[in-house]
Amino acid sequence: MKITFTDFYHKQRLKVKEKITWTFKLIETIQQVPADYLEHMAGTDGLYEIRVKFGSDIFRIFCFFDEGKIVVLANGFHKKTQKTPKTEIEKALKIKEEYESEKQHKNT
Repeated sequence: MKITFTDFYHKQRLKVKEKITWTFKLIETIQQVPADYLEHMAGTDGLYEIRVKFGSDIFRIFCFFDEGKIVVLANGFHKKTQKTPKTEIEKALKIKEEYESEKQHKNT
């Protein structure tokens, strides 16, 4: 079973959802988003990490851009360790690859 961002989001408490929504709105409205909220994942081809902090909890949502504009949300997780789990990065990269493949097939 593939866990998507939507699955992750619906499992969160209301206050966490509100903080995620607030972070999305910040990213939409600010031209240069601080790295505290959005950062490119080193060693990846266009994968970014949206960072959400709520109290002592830290959440990460992977995303990527489509044609420089649209942020496509891949997956999210509750970060419990210092390093981002490699499995979560691999999941996001797979979603990105599937998205790009589907888009390419639609345009041909």
